[in-house]
Amino acid sequence: MSKIKGLVALVGSGELSGTMVETHKLLLSGIQSRGKALFLDTPAGFQENVDLIARRAVKYFAEHVHHSMEIASFRSTESVNATEAGYVYRLLSEAGYVLVGPGSPTYAVRQLKETPIPALLDAMVTRGGCLVAASAAALTVGSRTLPVYEIYKVGEPLHWVEGLNILGHLGLDLVVIPHWNNAEGGNHDTRFCYMGETRFRALEARLSPDTTILGIDEHTACVLDFSSRQAAVYGLGCVTIRRNGQEISFGRDEKFTFKQLQDVSVTREGAETASGQPPSERDGEQAAPFWEKMHSIEAAFQRALEQKDTVLMITQLLEADRLLWQAQLDLENPEFVSQGRELYREMIVLAGTGIDRAATVIPRKFEGLIRDLVELRERYRREKRWPEADQIRSLLHNTGVVLEDTPEGPRWNF
Repeated sequence: MSKIKGLVALVGSGELSGTMVETHKLLLSGIQSRGKALFLDTPAGFQENVDLIARRAVKYFAEHVHHSMEIASFRSTESVNATEAGYVYRLLSEAGYVLVGPGSPTYAVRQLKETPIPALLDAMVTRGGCLVAASAAALTVGSRTLPVYEIYKVGEPLHWVEGLNILGHLGLDLVVIPHWNNAEGGNHDTRFCYMGETRFRALEARLSPDTTILGIDEHTACVLDFSSRQAAVYGLGCVTIRRNGQEISFGRDEKFTFKQLQDVSVTREGAETASGQPPSERDGEQAAPFWEKMHSIEAAFQRALEQKDTVLMITQLLEADRLLWQAQLDLENPEFVSQGRELYREMIVLAGTGIDRAATVIPRKFEGLIRDLVELRERYRREKRWPEADQIRSLLHNTGVVLEDTPEGPRWNF
């Protein structure tokens, strides 16, 4: 059994979205170290809105996760004096849960690599705490860090920079790539954290052949449990292990072992679902024809719409988007892809109008109640029961209903 007691959760994106609420709750319930929950703001320390990002994290945890969170502010080595740095180090030494998220991975590495913070995070995980490294921060925890903005936005030559290697100090030699299934490019490939396949394969060639790459889909978490030496997948997407030109993916609620992360060969041997059953269906699912998959997504979407399950609706829309992008890359029949996009757009419209319809159910029932109250008020007025009539008028006014008495009778509107 490992001497390391804690967890590291690697999140592809959406760490402060509705899709990750239950994952945060699960992580908090599973930690053995009962220290404070902290948000470390370093990756976004250069941004003008860093205060807003940090406050949003605190608010998200309070309102959705129902757990208090404090800000550990270490924006740069230049802006933090010795006293402030000492305070942050003390906070981290007592923490049980640390969330590090959006910003620039290379900026975060530059600011943190010469400080005690990476070692403090290692120590927290060792004693039973949980480190949540999301999006930009997920890129920093491995042996190499991908300089996303420098390559994708600025046009620098393909290269890697040295990572903080927090995972390496915990015994896992990995390169972590979030946004693995990104599709923001629309007309160009932005998978593999905005690199696209061509650039990413060239980047991969610059790594040692036996390097393990761990790809995390968006709105997906890979939770590494060092006490059991198992990993589990939560959220909407998949986690992909890639090494020596081979790769294997694990979907939602599936588990795999640290041995599978470290072995030279990439196999599914030993994988299981969260229920402990071998995942037998995924390979067949991957082989299903395009339209079979698309109709399956549509059926699941319709069920979610009928049940007013917004999380499931979003899941199916994201899956449809991924499937369409993959079909285009696989040179699927262009007519099929075009028809698939029409179906996808229809689902988006239905999602919006379905929510609108749900939002009008209460107002329609409310209208009947208003009419009944107006009629009751008129009866009180005929009976000269003025206090009761005024009380009804006041109640209606407090709910946003404007009531007018006209020669033709009472009229009302919102």
